[in-house]
Amino acid sequence: MQLSKDEILAEANLIAKGTLLETLSIEMIDYGDDFLVARMPVTPIVHQPDGVLHGGATAALAESVGSFAAHLFIDTDNFFVRGLEITANHLKSVKDGFVYAKATFIHKGRTTQLLDIRITDDDDRLISLCRLSTISLPKQQ
Repeated sequence: MQLSKDEILAEANLIAKGTLLETLSIEMIDYGDDFLVARMPVTPIVHQPDGVLHGGATAALAESVGSFAAHLFIDTDNFFVRGLEITANHLKSVKDGFVYAKATFIHKGRTTQLLDIRITDDDDRLISLCRLSTISLPKQQ
């Protein structure tokens, strides 16, 4: 039985309980054939000392949405996903509101995946541009 879009998003947010995603209030909000979107509130919890969004929190958002996107598109009964490398180019500061991360596949291979992750603000301005490579590894039987 195939899950609906709402069921997939609900499951994604449920398994985030008790993890860094919950700590940073990261929520998966949209899903399609080749993308996943998450959002994170920009509050003092994710600020650097001068009151703007911390680049590390942005990278955590990017890696979370990218890794989960790769997870959605593999055979999770037999494989698991791990991040290999992430790059983040921070282009603009944000003090409040939400940031949105849209992970889109550049390469969706059986073993390795490459994702483009665009972080935008409430006004759809580009905040950071990230790339994530992941690997699908076989589960031990």
